[in-house]
Amino acid sequence: MRSISNRFFYAILVLLNVFAAGSICAQQYRPIATWPDETNARIEEFLNTTLTVTDRKVAVFDCDGTVFGQAPYYLADEALYDYADKNYKNRKDKESRQKMAILDRMVKDGNNVGKPYVEDRVHFLAGMTPEEIATLGYMRSYKGKMYPEMKALISNLEEYGFEVWILTASPEFLYQRFVASELGIPVTHVLGVKGVVKNGVMSDEIIMPIPQDDGKAQVIPTYIKAVPLIVGGNSRGDMDMLNESRGLKIVVNPDDVTVRGKEDGPMSGHTVKSYWEKEGALIVHCNDVRDKNVSFKTADFKIRTNLENPKK
Repeated sequence: MRSISNRFFYAILVLLNVFAAGSICAQQYRPIATWPDETNARIEEFLNTTLTVTDRKVAVFDCDGTVFGQAPYYLADEALYDYADKNYKNRKDKESRQKMAILDRMVKDGNNVGKPYVEDRVHFLAGMTPEEIATLGYMRSYKGKMYPEMKALISNLEEYGFEVWILTASPEFLYQRFVASELGIPVTHVLGVKGVVKNGVMSDEIIMPIPQDDGKAQVIPTYIKAVPLIVGGNSRGDMDMLNESRGLKIVVNPDDVTVRGKEDGPMSGHTVKSYWEKEGALIVHCNDVRDKNVSFKTADFKIRTNLENPKK
């Protein structure tokens, strides 16, 4: 009787091991067609090392220029300047003058990746409901700018059990719904500059940290509360966030023209591309060019253009 029980016990153990092995094997990497074989091999090899990870598997990506195109202008700027052109420009009422004064300040600043400029985007949207702001994020000119390679990468990550999070220095309500729907991730996994909602409308009050430069690195433990296995970015502003990765670092279309100065810390003396090559990051390329059939309102306000990155 005891031998039968033992045989039964071992049979159950074998079946459990078979099911466990089958579960692991079921997670299969699907190569991204337009990326080189060596790029796909490196991603697949890394993902396979995570199969036995039992705690949260988190991947964090920057937004503009990393998961979708930013040439010639950021979606956040185009949404604001287009709205201002239609609703406030050349009007004399108090609200219009106040809103145009904010835009004038932004234009004068000119540094649309600096924290004062980023904060002024929220100030411009203050007084609008979250629903109204979310609607502004659906710019027709940006509908087709999601990188198919990054969408395919995110699908692979989800196959391997990853949580995917997007960080942006743009107003959270402006990007959240659009980005989440395009990438197929939870809307709560898109984190941007947070404005406090009071009495149903967004106020001027901003919740720290602001996800820009070092603030992006601070957002990860503050809101995501996990050390990411994968982090992806594209610019100097993503350096601190990329260094939060305890696994793979992915850099999309990095600049290889501008040599960074002393104010850029460890990147000083390097271009973004040469720095991350030195650090062993995975460099990938996605097509990001201007649609010449689209007239951008941002151009009327003389905001600098972002570089194009035609697919190599």
